[in-house]
Amino acid sequence: MYRFLLTPRWWGINLFVVLAIPFCVFMGTWQLGRFEDRVQSHEKAEKRPDPGTRSPKPLGDLLPVSTETSGRPAVATGTYSDQFLVPGRKLDDRDGFYVLDLLRTDSGKALPVVRGWLAGSPGSTQVPAAPAGEITVTGDLQASENSGTTGVDVSGGLPEGQLGMISAASLVNLVPYDVYDAWVTLSEPDAGGASGGMKPVPAAAAQGSGLDLKAFQNLGYTGEWFVFGGFVLFMWFRLVRREAEAARDIQLGLAADAD
Repeated sequence: MYRFLLTPRWWGINLFVVLAIPFCVFMGTWQLGRFEDRVQSHEKAEKRPDPGTRSPKPLGDLLPVSTETSGRPAVATGTYSDQFLVPGRKLDDRDGFYVLDLLRTDSGKALPVVRGWLAGSPGSTQVPAAPAGEITVTGDLQASENSGTTGVDVSGGLPEGQLGMISAASLVNLVPYDVYDAWVTLSEPDAGGASGGMKPVPAAAAQGSGLDLKAFQNLGYTGEWFVFGGFVLFMWFRLVRREAEAARDIQLGLAADAD
């Protein structure tokens, strides 16, 4: 009754099943491993001390920015140069913008410094002037923003003096000098301080240090691969059963022999 399993057509079906099931198990296990890695990274990040409470270090010692150095206080010395306003940034559920100044350091590179946040929109709110002369700043280190960062504007077309995304890539064509692939946010604004003045911008958690949507996507993909593997096995048994029942009916004369 099961001799049909040795026919060329069934050899192809059987080969597909033999290859598909281990592949599904492998992919499901791999996705599960990715999820476990993200959980472990999250647990390690939870056990680390708050980056902002650690002692400040020179900027060069903390670069390039990683999950370990993101949020750490960085110290840099230089003079403020070009200023940009970063619109569309919320703080405490209020609309406003960042005040960003480029700190020209002795290395020749400039460090983007977010001096604070102001309510309103650029052009309608007075911006406190940056301190003149050489200055030493201490701010929480942050990685350059990208298109997936909350609040960034990648549409372009912003007025002169405004910036949609804080990154070296977006600044390279706006200033005639090199820019660090990082930025800092000051824990206390170096100007203002009165009611309605600039407010400090809290440092954001490093990407990849928490249980984000990608972690749960990995868990979802794990289930999908295992379900697909089970579905392949189920369909194989169902086809075998149907073929065996058809062969039995033909032997018992309950069905006409197919040509």
